[in-house]
Parts: sequence; C-alpha cells; structure tokens
Amino acid sequence: MTDKQSWGIIGGGILGMTLALRLKNAGYNVTIFEASSKAGGLTSSWEIDGIVWDRFYHVILMSDLNTRKIIQEIGLENDINWVETKTGFYSGGKLYSMSNIFEFFKFPPINLVDKFRLGLTIFVASKIKNWQKLEKVHVSDWLTRWSGKQVFDKIWLPLLKAKLGDNYKNTSAAFIWSTIQRMYAARKSGLKKEMFGYVNGGYNVINDKFARHLIEMGVDFKLNSSVSQIKPLKDGSISLQTAGTEQYEFDHVVSTLSPGQSVNIADTLPELEKEKHRSVKYLGVICPSVLLSKAISPYYVTNITDTGTPFTGIIEMTALINKDKELKGRNLVYLPKYVNPEDNLFESSDDEIRKIFLGTLLNMYPQLSESDVLYFGVAKARIVFALPTIGYSNSLPGIQTSINNFFIVNSAQILNGTNNVNETIQVAETKLKIILNDLNKTK
Repeated sequence: MTDKQSWGIIGGGILGMTLALRLKNAGYNVTIFEASSKAGGLTSSWEIDGIVWDRFYHVILMSDLNTRKIIQEIGLENDINWVETKTGFYSGGKLYSMSNIFEFFKFPPINLVDKFRLGLTIFVASKIKNWQKLEKVHVSDWLTRWSGKQVFDKIWLPLLKAKLGDNYKNTSAAFIWSTIQRMYAARKSGLKKEMFGYVNGGYNVINDKFARHLIEMGVDFKLNSSVSQIKPLKDGSISLQTAGTEQYEFDHVVSTLSPGQSVNIADTLPELEKEKHRSVKYLGVICPSVLLSKAISPYYVTNITDTGTPFTGIIEMTALINKDKELKGRNLVYLPKYVNPEDNLFESSDDEIRKIFLGTLLNMYPQLSESDVLYFGVAKARIVFALPTIGYSNSLPGIQTSINNFFIVNSAQILNGTNNVNETIQVAETKLKIILNDLNKTK
C-alpha cells in the first residue's frame, strides 16, 4: 500500500481511466477531470436517430489482450460477441472480396507476379521484429522496394493517401509495419479468420461500466471539468485549476491530452520544451455515420483503391454487430476521412459533408437510393493520431516534464503499434510503471 498520495488525471478517456484503475489498485487517491459530460474520449457514444452507438468506429480483435483484460476486470467479459468478418476492395469501379487466400489470387486489378510481391511484402512485414530500423525509411520507398512500382501505384498509394493524405511522403515504414502486425496477429489468434468482436451496447456500455467501476472503487470522477491550468507549488505538489475556476492540489498530475494541449495548460514550462511537444504532428478525422434501410455489402471493411473518393474507406458496422438487437434493424455505415487538423472540412456543415460523401456512396452502390438513407450525422475530431514521421521515436518528448510531478502520457507514445484502444491501454500500463518506479527511486 501507499501513503495515500493524491493523483489528478486530466482526461477521462480509456487511457485516463486505465491510469486511474491501476493507481487505485495500488492504493492511491485518484481524481479524473473530463471536459465532456461523459467518459470515453474518442470511444464515446452519441445518439443517432434514437439509437445510442459509437461516434467513431471501433472493433476488438482476438489479439487485443489488453482491451480484453480491462473488459474482464469491469465485468463485461461475457458480453463480448465474436464474429467472422469479411474484407472488401473497391477497385476500378468494382467491388471485390478479399477475405481469404483464394480470393486474393483471383483479384483482377493486379497480375500473378504482382500478387506474389504483394503477399511477400505482407509476409516480410509480419516477420520483422526490429521496427526501429523502419523508422528511418520512408513508407513509399519500403513498399516500392518489396512490392514493386505497379503494386505500389495501384494498391498501396491510394490506401496511404486515403489514410494519410500527402502526409504519407513524410511517414516512415513503421506505419505500414504496425498496421500489418495488428491484422496479422488478429488472423493468427482467430485461426486464420478475421474474428472481430464487440460488446453488447458498444463502447457506450464499456465506458459507462468502466466509469462506474472506478467510482465504486473510490475514484473521484469530475465530468464537465475542463482543466485550464496547472502550476507547481513550492512544496512539490501541483495546483490544478478548471475552466470553472475550481482549484485543487495533488501530489502528482498526469495529462492524457495531446502533447500540444498538455503543455498549453502548463504556463511555467520552458518554451523550448513546449515547442518540442507542439511539434508532434497529428491527423484528425471527419466521420459520418449513415443509417440505411438496407445493407450495402457483406464486408466489415471495404478498402478503396480508386482515387477521388472523399472518404478513406467504408466500415459497415452491421456486417459485425447484431443490427436487430443494437440498431433496431437498421444498417450502420461509417465513411471516415482522415485529414489535417486545420482542414477546411472541419468548418463544413453536416449538410455540406452529406452532399460530398453521400453522392459518392450512391454512385459506388447502385442498389442504394436517397430514400434508403434514414439518417446522416457527422462526428469530427481534430486530434486523433500522431503521424509516425521519420525518426519518430527519437524525437518524441518524454513522459516526465521539467515540472516536478507533472507527467504527460498519451497515444502519441504508441511507438510500435497502430492507434487503437488496445495500444492505448498498453501505453497507460507501461508508462505508469515507469513513472511509479522513478518516483520510488527518489524516495
């Protein structure tokens, strides 16, 4: 047990709640400050036409052991459903299934030699252990070397531009390595099948149960509490002020906000230190949720290799979840587009985005018409994932700041994985261990 030191956690998303859980398990006093009216952050839910579901798309893989452990700890293990899903590719104006090795070899857009090179690229990436070397290589150079220019231009480049925009030019090969590693692990643990999971009620249920679990443990959960400032006190503790001007004091404070947001509330940090945190480049997302009267395909994910489509890909959530139980029989499709935080699309209205996105969707799926669209709503987030640029891990700021007892832990510190819930939990767990070990050494 501890001497009941107090910890303030800024941010009530999955990362902040995981930190609070582990600190409370260790016997500390913990208070979470969350700016919104509910827990969850990027995994939070909203109401769409009378249905409560995730604002952004999420899925649990069988290999997501960190996520599954948290779900078990908060008592939702028996609420996980595992479903075999399929993957589609939209290429040359046509929709193809790419859910097994036989369909891969029948895929018309590339010839047999190119298919071999594409398969070899994926296999090689799945076997690489030293991901740090890939941080020194541009993703386009690495993929071209292994797959060839034809495959890169036809398959990889459209996918990279859809996910990263022109930022792919400054992105390291570690990005594609981590993406392949996660999906390869999912198939390996799922007996070579795409076995994806979800909890009944989605992340709305997970977040609510997680928050209630913490409160029952004694965590003080303060919603609608945006933190405006932290500053060090003479005795080594940290003063924390909310936008509502409430004042608190803690022995330690951890910010789970983005690096830039974290230093913006810490006025006394040196400017050079602030600039290092602010230099971490992020992508945001525009993510329409579309409720339809009919399904559009059997695929959970449809990757798009054609240029000019306004969205990154198509996530057909009802190819995974029980639509009768979860969505009142309707079909939910996400149309995500990843963009820079300053993109003008963030200023566009839902109606303007609807015109841009929906027209393309209807053209891609001729069986759909306007009358099949029951709801169209847009979720937006300017700060979603940090771009793994060349030499990213070497330039990333540390978790300890020059303010004693003020730490920054966030998803930017995911170094060898993709930005997802499982990796976020892992960052929380591993970084907290480092913090506590360092604090114990200084006692």
